[in-house]
Amino acid sequence: MTYKTSSNGKILLTSEYIVLKGALALAIPTKFKQSLIFEQNNSNILIWESYNYENIIWFQCEIVLPNLELINSSDKKIGKILHSILLSAKKINPNFLTKNNGGTLKTKLDFPNNWGLGSSSTLINNIAKWSKTNPFKLLWSNFKGSGYDIACADSISPILYRLENNIPVIEKTTFNPAFSKNLFFIHLNKKQNTNKEIRTFNSKNISARFVNNFSDLTKEIISTNNINDFQSCIKKHESLLSEKLLIDPIKKKLFEDYRGEIKSLGAWGGDFILAAGPLDTPNYFKKKGFKTIITYKEMF
Repeated sequence: MTYKTSSNGKILLTSEYIVLKGALALAIPTKFKQSLIFEQNNSNILIWESYNYENIIWFQCEIVLPNLELINSSDKKIGKILHSILLSAKKINPNFLTKNNGGTLKTKLDFPNNWGLGSSSTLINNIAKWSKTNPFKLLWSNFKGSGYDIACADSISPILYRLENNIPVIEKTTFNPAFSKNLFFIHLNKKQNTNKEIRTFNSKNISARFVNNFSDLTKEIISTNNINDFQSCIKKHESLLSEKLLIDPIKKKLFEDYRGEIKSLGAWGGDFILAAGPLDTPNYFKKKGFKTIITYKEMF
C-alpha cells in the first residue's frame, strides 16, 4: 500500500505575534510545499527518510512498532521532536502505526529548511492526514503556535484567520493586488526560534484595543487599491508592533535608505521580510548582500 500527500508552506502577512491574542490575520499558502510518501511493507520497522529541496537526505531514523521506539537516529534533537509528534498522533488515534504497519516513509521539502515557510507545520499536517488525526490537535500537543500555518497547509486561497476562545476561525479571502509586481520577499539569512519568541510575547500584557488595531489593519490591507495605501498600512503595522516588542522596525535597523516600505514577517529578526516598493527593489537588496529575493508571483 502506498500513501501520498503534501501540504503548503505559509506566509503570515499581518498580525504576527498579535494573532496569538485573537487578532484577525491575513495568511497566504505558498507554492512551496512538503510531500510525504509512505510505502507499507507489513514489517514492524518504520524507516524514515527526510529529503531537502536538493533531494539530499538531511535526516533519517528507524522506529520500532508498535511501541514507537526510536533507533538509529541521525540527529538526536530532530529525532526527539519527530518521536514526540508520532507519539501524539498515536495517542489521538490508537490505530496508527500498529504492529505490522511498518514500511518506508519519505518526506521532501521543495524549499530550503531555513526559509521559515513551514517545514514543521507542513510535516505536522502531512502526519495528521496520514494518521487520520486532527492537525490542530496534533500541533498543539507539541507546539504553542496560533495554528494559522496549519490552516494554510490545505488551503487553496488566502485566508483570514483568528482564534476565538482558542478555537480557529478560518475564512477564505482573496489578495491579489494590482501592485503585486511591487511586492518582494527577501530572506534575511537568519532563523528565529519561534517557540522562544512566542513564550516571550505571551508574557506581555496586551489590551483588547491593541488587538483590535491589528484586526482593523488587516481589513484595511485587504482592501487597499494602490501601493501608497498599502505602504502606509505596513508602516503603521511595524510602528505599533515595534513599540510593544521594544525592537526597532527592520527598515530602521538595516534599510533606512530603501525607497519603499518594509514589513517583518513571522518572528521579528529572522526568515523573510516583505518589501513594497519600486520595480528595481531586487537590485537594492542584492547590493546589500541579500541573494534570496522572491517575487509575489513566485511565492504565491
